[in-house]
Amino acid sequence: MSLVTTDRMLCDARENGYAVAAFNCENMEMIQAIVEAAESMRSPVILQTTPGTLRYAAPAIFAANVTAAAKDSTVPVALHLDHGNSLALAESCLQAGYRSIMIDGSHFPLEENIAFTKQAADVCLSQGVSVEGELGRVGGKEDDLVSEDSVYTDPDEAELFVKQTGISSLAIGVGTAHGVYTTPPVLKPELVSLLRERLSVPLVLHGASGLEEDVLRDLIARGISKVNFATELRIAYTQAVRAYLEGDATCIDPKKYGAHGREAVKQLVMSRMSLCGCAGKAAPL
Repeated sequence: MSLVTTDRMLCDARENGYAVAAFNCENMEMIQAIVEAAESMRSPVILQTTPGTLRYAAPAIFAANVTAAAKDSTVPVALHLDHGNSLALAESCLQAGYRSIMIDGSHFPLEENIAFTKQAADVCLSQGVSVEGELGRVGGKEDDLVSEDSVYTDPDEAELFVKQTGISSLAIGVGTAHGVYTTPPVLKPELVSLLRERLSVPLVLHGASGLEEDVLRDLIARGISKVNFATELRIAYTQAVRAYLEGDATCIDPKKYGAHGREAVKQLVMSRMSLCGCAGKAAPL
């Protein structure tokens, strides 16, 4: 199946009370693991790359890997730019074949965020590509994205933001953070319910790695339609590779320890799809 946009999968999730799980990928093995898990679980899936990852390997390399992995898949697969930090990077991903773009102007004041996001949205939407914006801010660290604190999304500003930018989905600030939680996050779950009621676009949750499962289920029930997972996939892959090499210090074959890391990621992805409720939701697009 060819790569798809995120529009239909997220709208279906919004209408039916579940969330599509989105996973940040760092290499070929993680891409294979995510797509294989989606096929096993009959789940739509979103694979994502960050600006930091795309400095490691160009958008065209990831697009080629994901396109190849999705070609023989029978479930919807989308390739998404996560936390795009420039129009140039967004355009590079568009040219490479990405079908969904996040442009992150959350560090700007509201008017600048609207203008920045609208520029990207105008380009992407004209090419039939989905656009995610962010209002409010997710704390913590992911790659080179660092925020000292979380900023909760203001509902009035969110209505204005969605109307003036034309975005397809909105990442919101409800108290979550990127990376590994060192202290319990101060969440505002009622804010999700309010934003779900007032906005017409699907809502996105960043910083899900490490959230308690009951907390995540509640946020999805309140209206989250896309959940991002990143840090815990890195941990699973790295720990599995490390364990393999500790068990066989003579191994010099990347395929052997890479396969071990791939399987660990696949199992984690399958569990997150079950948690989000998207398993079995892979209707043809």
